[in-house]
Amino acid sequence: MDAKNRFETKATFALSRLEWLCFLAVSLVLAFQHRTEIRWGVFVLLFVVIDAIGYLPGAIAFRRSPDRRIPRGYYVAYNAMHSLVTAGVLAGAWALFVRPEWALLALPIHLMGDRALFGNSLKPFGVAFEPATTPEFRTFERRYHSAADSGESIASRTPLEDTDAVRA
Repeated sequence: MDAKNRFETKATFALSRLEWLCFLAVSLVLAFQHRTEIRWGVFVLLFVVIDAIGYLPGAIAFRRSPDRRIPRGYYVAYNAMHSLVTAGVLAGAWALFVRPEWALLALPIHLMGDRALFGNSLKPFGVAFEPATTPEFRTFERRYHSAADSGESIASRTPLEDTDAVRA
């Protein structure tokens, strides 16, 4: 929502997903318009490599772990491979060392599809590798919605913890 309150309501999350969906639509339209120019083997490779490196190893480790805890390296791999920065570097390097080509649309199609269609973005260390609502967030969300429904700010219900506000 802002730099000090890093969570989203259902409405703001839906709006973010709508933005990603628009970018996905543009990428899909471009891929459709240039479908005869796409090297489909390269497209599939670029599309699959994101999850082959970034998701599957962590998903397997998560499912095999008795307590569902896995090393942070899996999160780092996921976040690196699902980053728009990584996709941009990969596309730039491919264009420079191989050639610019329409198959590179696999990268934004995969990433925008994850964000728009599945609601997946980067994974913080403090949550399960596979999506599950934490009890703490569920409690916070209940309190937040209760305050919002009554027309008050949740900040008026909780102790002031933001030292920036105290200094101001």
